[in-house]
Amino acid sequence: MESYALKGHNDNKDYMTIVKEMDDGYVVRIVRDMDGYEDVTTDFMSKALFESCVRTGYLTKIGVGDLAVTA
Repeated sequence: MESYALKGHNDNKDYMTIVKEMDDGYVVRIVRDMDGYEDVTTDFMSKALFESCVRTGYLTKIGVGDLAVTA
């Protein structure tokens, strides 16, 4: 499973993990840090939207070690 940091303000620790790849997109798990509380959602993201987010820098691929630091 690949993980991506979400672009945000200040020391944002939000990230997204691809749970499942499908023909037309991805099932993703998004974890947002809300002042120490984690808000976890699972949603669908189309491949076109995903590629646009990577291309514009809203999503940045992170490694397994980076995920442990942000989680």
